[in-house]
Amino acid sequence: MRKYLLYGFAAVTLAACNNTGTGKSSGTDSSANTSFSAYEQQFIDDLWKQNPDWATSVGFHKYDSVLVIPDSAAIQSSLAFTQRHLDSLKRYDVNALTDAYQTDYHLIKNQLESTRWGIEQLKSNEWDPSNFNISNTFAFILNENYEPLENRLRSFYIRMNNIPAYYEAAKKQIKDPVTELTALAADQNLGGLSIFEKDFADSLRKTTIPAAEKTAMLARAKTAAKAIRDYAAWLKALKNEHPRDFRLGKALYDQKFAYQIQSSFTASQLYDSAVARKAYLHLQMASISQTLWEKYFPKQPMPATPLELIGKMIDTLSVKHVKPEEFQLAIEKQIPELVAFIKEKDLLYLDPSKPLVVRKEPAYMAGVAGASISSPGPYDKGGNTYYNVGSLEGWPKEQAESYLREYNHYILQILNIHEAIPGHYTQLVYANQSPSLIKSLLGNGAMIEGWAVYTEQMMLENGYGNNDPEMWLMWYKWNLRTVCNTILDYSVHVKNMSKEDAIHLLTKEAFQQQAEAEGKWKRVSVTSVQLTSYFNGYKEIIDLREAYKQKMGASYNLKTFNEKFLSYGSAPVKYISQLMLK
Repeated sequence: MRKYLLYGFAAVTLAACNNTGTGKSSGTDSSANTSFSAYEQQFIDDLWKQNPDWATSVGFHKYDSVLVIPDSAAIQSSLAFTQRHLDSLKRYDVNALTDAYQTDYHLIKNQLESTRWGIEQLKSNEWDPSNFNISNTFAFILNENYEPLENRLRSFYIRMNNIPAYYEAAKKQIKDPVTELTALAADQNLGGLSIFEKDFADSLRKTTIPAAEKTAMLARAKTAAKAIRDYAAWLKALKNEHPRDFRLGKALYDQKFAYQIQSSFTASQLYDSAVARKAYLHLQMASISQTLWEKYFPKQPMPATPLELIGKMIDTLSVKHVKPEEFQLAIEKQIPELVAFIKEKDLLYLDPSKPLVVRKEPAYMAGVAGASISSPGPYDKGGNTYYNVGSLEGWPKEQAESYLREYNHYILQILNIHEAIPGHYTQLVYANQSPSLIKSLLGNGAMIEGWAVYTEQMMLENGYGNNDPEMWLMWYKWNLRTVCNTILDYSVHVKNMSKEDAIHLLTKEAFQQQAEAEGKWKRVSVTSVQLTSYFNGYKEIIDLREAYKQKMGASYNLKTFNEKFLSYGSAPVKYISQLMLK
């Protein structure tokens, strides 16, 4: 999961200048805005000191050598940080700020309150051992070419010193952990061992660092690897007689939804909307399936029920897919085709200078999603964006076939729209160019996921796939997946849905393959709320586009809407809507 952080000092100054002149509201006070701009920079400076991992992940490298030990002192420090800045926010009259600064104010306040709530009420540090994993930041330091390799390796070396203490502190935090999260933590931590046991040594060999220093560095890497192995072994041997249920329950779920999604809906309202959308999609899919039936089954009677009809048609179309060994290559080949289509239709500007690298998903990221985007932070705007693709290597033939039927010829194209162009990759490039640091870096996951889902529909509306009914049927299936993500997440964590009922929902009502459904059950057992972000963001963006059309009338232009929407960074859609419709 990408964390969104704040920019460097020169960029902050630029953002402050740009922000002040953006969308003044009645009653704004220039002195208040000047003061708030200065406060934002103070907040950013303090944030980096408090969260060095977060800083590194967005390219601010002053604290690369710092690894915070997650003990009680660190928790108290985090609480003090949140209270200090919540007190600072009270000095400002939000109504005296420009529209843009008002949004920043709400984003900072939400971030601080969410952090405090997480420590005092959610307490996931006690029951989610996967919170404790140092691999990602070490891999970033090793792999990203932001400064000379020798400098990065020395930061890496100093940072490793706290790894044994880090994992000892983690063990003391954990109480009655969730069984599923305990297994995930062990697997992901072991998945990162190669960073210390192989990759670090390989990198050292490329340098002129003196032999004695190399020996010391390798010895510390060996100690770090042992600490990781010991943590994984400790988790596997842990006698957990009263494990916490992975389900959050309604009270915690509603609160987490409010902080994480920052929606204009409540969790229950979104669930109700998803149920209604599912019924609508079933009607559309049944209609297309009836149209296609004669083409594929000219001599067979049509199934008696709509769900049987849809399922039969989807199963028939799903056999068209790539071979397991060609999965990543097929993704790489489709990216230029998406770029060409967007340029031809003039849907939005694409920056050709920002690299997108398709790669095999690193082992330390595995176990949650089969495809994802890792984007550079605004301090490192020229850095690579990685399209992480889950590998099918070593999968049983039957399981691989099930997975490939899910990501068939049609769905694979939609997946690439969603993850890459013009979905996540494109949106995150725009976010790094936003004049508002806060909006870009305290990024709202529902806006980010919602944009990716919206672009799928937007591309098909403009003729992608030649308006083939097969492509539309598969997109409706894919959109149904988004909808059922919300239904599944809420039903499991709030309504105590069983695994059996969840698999039935996904396979029989959402027409997913068994392998996909099993993977989604695993995902909902190790995450919460995030699965609702797709449908929430999509619905809010579609609603905004309709309202913006009405506002603009004859002057409405899709490209203008898309680019204007993206210009606000990764802010919650409800705030973008206020600014675009004002």
